[in-house]
Amino acid sequence: MAYLPEINEEKCIGCGECAEVCPVDVYEIQNEKAVPVNADECIGCESCVEVFEQGAITLTEI
Repeated sequence: MAYLPEINEEKCIGCGECAEVCPVDVYEIQNEKAVPVNADECIGCESCVEVFEQGAITLTEI
């Protein structure tokens, strides 16, 4: 299975928590926002979704 991580830039506060918890380094903080720079590496573990209470990150199975 493959997953597509998406960031809602309006909800992202640039805290970097998603980058810290991601076991496969999908995210980087660029211009004070999270960016899925390695989206093809996403394993769908949802660690980033769980840590971010504002709901800025969604994972879609593709």
